[in-house]
Amino acid sequence: MAEAIRRFDFGVLDFIQQKMRTPFLDRIIPKITVLGDNGIFWIIAAGILIIFKSYRECGISALAGMMSGVILGNFIVKNIVRRDRPCWINQAVDMLIEIPRDYSFPSGHTMSSFITATIFFYYDKRIGIPAFVVAFAIAFSRMYLYVHFPTDVIAGALIGISIGCGTIYFLNRYLFN
Repeated sequence: MAEAIRRFDFGVLDFIQQKMRTPFLDRIIPKITVLGDNGIFWIIAAGILIIFKSYRECGISALAGMMSGVILGNFIVKNIVRRDRPCWINQAVDMLIEIPRDYSFPSGHTMSSFITATIFFYYDKRIGIPAFVVAFAIAFSRMYLYVHFPTDVIAGALIGISIGCGTIYFLNRYLFN
């Protein structure tokens, strides 16, 4: 099973590197991935929402969800799984960004993006749909840049959606009502 996952992961990454890399995307994708760096884009977006009374619960929920994601995904799961990044294993790929030093599984950029997009979508589809578009772009960027395996990204998205839903449930049940 582990070998099948490895073949799938490297098959997708090799396809992206061989069939999708272009000079244009090489310039754009690093800018997209920066949106997920340390969750800053999402933190700013949530902070802006907190300013407006009608969106305050949404902003608070997004910040709480991201804090949960950092604890669960980045501090706990990454350090239990301890998965090497693809760029650590195959150093022949031309890197467009600095090589991350932390472990690969799950993708923190993807997780924080999907936590926030899920929460934004719950509160207002008009901001949730564009947030999901950005989340998918960030998730793809992590594979394009060869810093995450597809299964890291898939896990990041699923964990992010789960944390987003759990945050909404918990805060609506115990804080907002």
